[in-house]
Amino acid sequence: MGSRGRKTEYELLELDILLETIYRISSYDFRQYNRASILRRVYNRMNFDGIATITRVTEKILHEQDFLETLLNDFSISVTEMFRNPPFFYALRREVLPKLRHLSEIRIWHAGCATGEEVFSMAILLKEEGLIEKSIIYATDMNEETLEKAKRGAFPIKRMQDYTKNYILAGGTDAFAEYYRTDSRYAYFHSSLLEKIIFAQHNLVTDQSFNEFHLILCRNVLIYFTPELQTKVHALLYESLGKEGFLCLGDKETLKFEEVVTHYNEFIEDARIYQKIN
Repeated sequence: MGSRGRKTEYELLELDILLETIYRISSYDFRQYNRASILRRVYNRMNFDGIATITRVTEKILHEQDFLETLLNDFSISVTEMFRNPPFFYALRREVLPKLRHLSEIRIWHAGCATGEEVFSMAILLKEEGLIEKSIIYATDMNEETLEKAKRGAFPIKRMQDYTKNYILAGGTDAFAEYYRTDSRYAYFHSSLLEKIIFAQHNLVTDQSFNEFHLILCRNVLIYFTPELQTKVHALLYESLGKEGFLCLGDKETLKFEEVVTHYNEFIEDARIYQKIN
């Protein structure tokens, strides 16, 4: 084995020790996350803080609580935007929400909600379809700092032009600017949208089901997990979904290779929306 091969093997061993240490001292379990994704985040932190080895990262989290919290925040995936993938939200508006209209209460779970852009998009969608008053949106993420940002409902003003385009393509029926006020830096979405949103910490890897839902969105989260962990999380999502409920995945995710696939119909293939059948 060449020197580069040995270096890679040692780095992966160091990474395994780091992830095991994190799990033992914090209960956050990243041991089955995609190695390449986690390794990139570790390297970014090492470069930023001038840390020479992954072993030194492990030493720092053992002795510095603040550094552990920093690293956990680094591991949290928070790439999102309002009405991301507009055809998906258009399909929700036109095909999924009409199927839920007859319910006396609509329970929705955004699993891995990041900084909340998707959650506020859903609240706007429900408001425009006249369903917000009988809906409850549960927005969860493993990262407490990210959740605090989501609760504020404040997003960079420079993103509003792109978000407005997404909103229109998603079938928006009002003037998007009516939903927020601005200052020189941020757009602050109206507090009325928050009234039906419950933010809570939840770890898809280690926590259990906490309710039965009519609609679950877990988009662009599973791609960061190993196949084994994806199977585990899919079992949790299946358990959490009521009969004939809808599961929404990201555009790079699928149920086709999961054991639970036989329990779903492919409701809208292009939008990655599945309906539970039993």
